[in-house]
Amino acid sequence: MENTLLIGLSRQMMLERQMDVVANNVANVTTNGYKADRSLFEEYLMPGAHEDNFVGRDRRLSFVQDRATFHDFAGGPTEQTKNPLDVAIDGKAFLVVQTPAGERYTRDGGLQINAQGQLVTASGNPVLGSNGPITFQQTDHDITISNDGTVTVLEGVNNAADSIRGKLRLVSFAQAQKLLKEGSNLYSAGAGNSARPDTSARVHQGFIEKSNVNAVTEMSRMVEVSRAYTQMATLLQQQSDLQRSAIEKLADVPA
Repeated sequence: MENTLLIGLSRQMMLERQMDVVANNVANVTTNGYKADRSLFEEYLMPGAHEDNFVGRDRRLSFVQDRATFHDFAGGPTEQTKNPLDVAIDGKAFLVVQTPAGERYTRDGGLQINAQGQLVTASGNPVLGSNGPITFQQTDHDITISNDGTVTVLEGVNNAADSIRGKLRLVSFAQAQKLLKEGSNLYSAGAGNSARPDTSARVHQGFIEKSNVNAVTEMSRMVEVSRAYTQMATLLQQQSDLQRSAIEKLADVPA
């Protein structure tokens, strides 16, 4: 009977972990550039049943093992905003931003200009170009961001010539699954993983990449996980009642 309880407990632990992942995805349905997480589980066979009436394969116990959680880097839908500071990345690249903890990476292209004239993310982190932070002058207007990430402006009132303010630094990773989510829609490279320039990615000005989470699918998965957890709890309760009943009957010795 203990085997049944332990196997059921392993299933419940897996479902709890899966619910955490699904709930986090649902919470980020409207987060620009967010990439969903997926759970990966596998069967773990343990030769732990030693009763004489179990033979061959019947001796093995089938547990559920939480193997890993991985990132789904599929592209999210793009939305046209017509905001000249919004950019959507076509490809596997990330924008590089400067944080107090060092360089971090994001797909959130909802950019702004802070009081110091720097191009920053919605969280206020400076966006890095090929030569450091991209900074604008007070007289700059008509900002243009080309497909390769080059940022140009018209400077002054009467100057019709373009002035280059920098070029967005776009990077990708050979082992993207090693990227670590750190909150605020940022990733760190992770151990043994380094950023490399990505020249194949393209930038689309006036668009923004939305979350790649499918709200309907994730909500359906949440209901499915919740029902499975409830069913397993009912099964374990029935098994516990059966065990208690057996103990009571064994203890009921005839006078």
